[in-house]
Amino acid sequence: MKTRNFIYPLLAIFLTLLFIQCTPAELLVDEASTNTNSTPAANAATTDQYIIEQAISDEAQGNTIAFDGLGFMTGCLGSQTFLPPGKVADYSGFQYLRDNDPTQLGHNTSFVTIIAFNMLNLLTTEQIQMFVTRAKEQITQINDYGYKRFPLCKAFRQLINNQLPSGTTGLSMDAVMAYTADLYRIDGLISYNRAQLFGKVINSMTTAQKTKLDALRKLNGIGHWNASLLNPLDGLNLQQDVNVAVMTYASEMYAWYAGTVKSDVYFCPERHGTYFGSFYLKDWPAMGNPNYTINEKMTADAGQNLLAILDTKQAAQMKGIVDLQRSALTELVQRRTDISTELRKFLAAGTADSASVISLSKRYGELDGKLSYYYATNFSQIYNSLTSEQKAKVLALSNSLGYVSPAGAFLYSEPISMPAIINTDFMFK
Repeated sequence: MKTRNFIYPLLAIFLTLLFIQCTPAELLVDEASTNTNSTPAANAATTDQYIIEQAISDEAQGNTIAFDGLGFMTGCLGSQTFLPPGKVADYSGFQYLRDNDPTQLGHNTSFVTIIAFNMLNLLTTEQIQMFVTRAKEQITQINDYGYKRFPLCKAFRQLINNQLPSGTTGLSMDAVMAYTADLYRIDGLISYNRAQLFGKVINSMTTAQKTKLDALRKLNGIGHWNASLLNPLDGLNLQQDVNVAVMTYASEMYAWYAGTVKSDVYFCPERHGTYFGSFYLKDWPAMGNPNYTINEKMTADAGQNLLAILDTKQAAQMKGIVDLQRSALTELVQRRTDISTELRKFLAAGTADSASVISLSKRYGELDGKLSYYYATNFSQIYNSLTSEQKAKVLALSNSLGYVSPAGAFLYSEPISMPAIINTDFMFK
C-alpha cells in the first residue's frame, strides 16, 4: 500500500503532462472554466463547445503563433525539445473529449486516471495483456519519434542565431518538408498499430462489457464516473513508460469508442509546429507540482503582449503568418479526416489500409513542415530586427511566465542530457 501511495502521485504528474496539449480557454474563456472552486455538476456546460473550426480560426492561430514566437525568441535548443507525449498518434478524439467534457473535468489532473481505471476495471486480464504487449512494442517507435525531432529544433536554432552553414542563406522549405514527412511516417505507424489494437480489444468485448461501456458514456461527463477504483495494473511490475502507455491506451480507447470522426479530427491550436519551445514555456512550471494550475489565458495574453512590444512592421509580419499557413492548415484538417476515417474501419471489425495511412501521414508531415518553415523563418527575421530595448522587454515577458533555462534536453517531458544531433546542413540552401 505504501508503494502504491508513492507511485500514484508521480504517475498523476506524468499523465498530467502527457495530456497537456492546450487549454480550451485559449480559444474561449467563460466564468465557469475559471472558477476553480466550483463542482463538476455546477460547471456542466453544453458539449461541442470547442470544434476544429474554432481551433483553426485566425484569432486562435494568431495568438498561438505569437506565443510560439515568444518561446522561440527567449528559449534555447533544450526548451525546444520539450513536447507533451500526447502529441503522438492523436487520432482517438481524446483532445476533443477533454475540451468538451460536460463536467469541465478535462483539464483536471485526475481526468486520465479516472477514465483509465474505469476502462481497465472493465477489461479482462487477457485484454489488459493486449495493451501491455502493444505498449512494449511501441515504446521504441515512440522514442524514435521524439529523438527525430531534435535535428529540426537544432536547424531552427541555427537560423535564429545566424549560424547558417557556409554558402547558405536560409532554410530549405523542401528539405524541411521532406524531413517532417519521414517523422510523421513514424507517427502513422504508431497510429495504425494503436487503432488496430483498440479495434481488436473493443471487438473482443462481451455484450456485458459493452453494456457497461455504454453506461459510462450515458453518464454525460467524466465527473460523474467512479473516481475511487483501484488500479488493475498493480502487481504487474510494468516499467514506467509501459505503465503510462497502457493508461494512455485505456483512456484513448474510450474516447475513440465514444466519439466520431469529428472528434478524431479535432486538435488544439498549438498542435503543429511544436519545435519552438512554447510548450516548455507553458508547461515546465507544472513539472513535479501536482497542485499547479496552468493559466488558461497564458497563450492568448502572452501572445498579445509580445505583439504589443513589436513595431508596426514586425507585428504585421507576425500576424501575416496566419495567411501564409492558411492553405496548408486547411489541408491538414482534410488529411486528418482521411486518416481518422480510415482508422475507424478497425472499430467496425474491418481492416484499415496501412499503406494509405502511412502515405496520408507522410503528407500530413509535409504540411506540418511547411508551417514550421514559415514559423522558423519569420520568427528569426523578426527577432533579428528587434532593438536592444525590444529584446529586453521580450525577455522580461518570458521571465514573468516563470521561464528557467533547462540544463539539458527532453525526451517528450522527461529531462535528459542533450544527445548528439546529426549534421543539419541538408536543411539549408
